[in-house]
Amino acid sequence: MTRQDAEGLDAADPLARFRGAFALPPGVIYLDGNSLGPPPLAAHQRLAETIREEWGEGLVRSWNEAGWIAAPMRVGSKIARLLGAQPDEVVVADSTSVNLFKLAAGALSLRPGRKTVLSEFGNFPTDLYALQGLTALLGERAKLKTVAPQDLIAAIDEDTAVVVLTHVHYKSALRWDMAKVTALAHAKGALVLWDLCHSAGAIAVDLTAAGADLAVGCSYKYLNGGPGAPAFLFVAKRHQASIRSPLTGWMGHAEPFAFEDGYRPATDIRGQITGTPPILGLAALEVGVDLQLEADPGTVEAKGRALTDLFIAEVEARNVDPDLALASPRDGAARGLHVAFSHPQGYALVQAMMARGVVGDFRAPDIARFGFSPLFLGFAEVWEAAQILCEVLATRAWDRVEFQTRAAVT
Repeated sequence: MTRQDAEGLDAADPLARFRGAFALPPGVIYLDGNSLGPPPLAAHQRLAETIREEWGEGLVRSWNEAGWIAAPMRVGSKIARLLGAQPDEVVVADSTSVNLFKLAAGALSLRPGRKTVLSEFGNFPTDLYALQGLTALLGERAKLKTVAPQDLIAAIDEDTAVVVLTHVHYKSALRWDMAKVTALAHAKGALVLWDLCHSAGAIAVDLTAAGADLAVGCSYKYLNGGPGAPAFLFVAKRHQASIRSPLTGWMGHAEPFAFEDGYRPATDIRGQITGTPPILGLAALEVGVDLQLEADPGTVEAKGRALTDLFIAEVEARNVDPDLALASPRDGAARGLHVAFSHPQGYALVQAMMARGVVGDFRAPDIARFGFSPLFLGFAEVWEAAQILCEVLATRAWDRVEFQTRAAVT
């Protein structure tokens, strides 16, 4: 493809209008929205209003008058529309790790007599850490079992309480077939807990059609909620009255302001909330979600797939370095919206590209990872990023001292 071809695709792109809604620095091709999305311009104004008017003038009255207390449910119901869920099946609360811990414990409460929490080798580390902590805490009442991805389905047995998987793998972008895995787990009497961090706002998800039980996800990637934005969780309505959260905070109480000594859980999705809602984070997140809702999820995924296909094709067509190898599925239908290439100097390679204005990230031990957020990226930018990657490889521009020293965040 030529640059002119790519510009032609941009001219015909129905999502091109969204680019102007984001605050992006000039001269930067941002291929890391799968790690931290850029701020929507409207978030600047929304945060200023929340601080100046709602917090500064309304003060504590804003819990009622500005709708703060309802924000977790309100924003959750909007996210539900992106996930094919019902409005009262998603709530915004806590962090992804905390929500995963809560729902994994909740899944065990829904499957008494079963002890095994099943996941895959190489799952996102914090997911495995949370599961390790949970099963260590429960002792003989629970155990964590991890297997190779190709062995996972066969490993589901009569002792499996819940299967915990990341829908789109954080490193390789490998995409599980949600409906198929869920059906196979259900056939064995197990539940499935999906991590949607690299799915929400990127690919079309239909939790209802898949028969999903439980899910968690972050909001600072494709939903552009900001660094450390509050996470979300999904509990299918059929499980809400029975599931039990191990973190029984006051916001999960049936009547938080009754101030009862004993915990009496809400029997709907509110029972999964723990502490006080983070209002500033919710305000910024709602802007990002509202923007995402203006786009058709199928159109978003289709463009994202086309962007990833273009990047892979342009890089591989030049074949400038035999050490560079695609580490993501070649089939776009089996891949999320980021692309991973392995290279012995993956970290230095990413740093050299940043010096040229292309921002990606690195995942140990050797993965250069590039994300393709359809709302603000164009085809010409992706074409140019591929050329820069090839130039960095061809000239060994990565082989400089300043690109070798690793920062705290890679």
